Amino acid sequence: MENTVDLDLDMYLVLSPERSVRVPARLGYSSSDPFAVHMVFHVGSDFPVRWVFARELLDEGVRRPCGYGDVRIWPTRVRDREVICLALSSPDGNALLEADREEVRRWIRLTHHILPPGEEQRALALDAGLARLLADQ
Repeated sequence: MENTVDLDLDMYLVLSPERSVRVPARLGYSSSDPFAVHMVFHVGSDFPVRWVFARELLDEGVRRPCGYGDVRIWPTRVRDREVICLALSSPDGNALLEADREEVRRWIRLTHHILPPGEEQRALALDAGLARLLADQ
């Protein structure tokens, strides 16, 4: 049985130290894709921007700086608010976004209720699936 948890949240695209723009986003987690977090940004076009990265990366990023390459996450304070910064890089460009740290932290805890960290492999049931495939040979 697939379990999911989604969170609609406002993120802020940082344009300069003094200016940011609100970007509606959705965080999604599903037990059918247990290692991944799906993030969708609604940027005012017909095609939302989609990113997929490790749940473990986001979980760690609300506590301390982590990641390298395409996705980096770190906690910080901005104008008396606790936020996480999410730096995304792609061949099309780079973006720095901020999200409310506690809101993301609560959502991550909900994903842990669906599937605790370290149990992801069990949810995939790869061994059972492989055994079924080989039995059909």
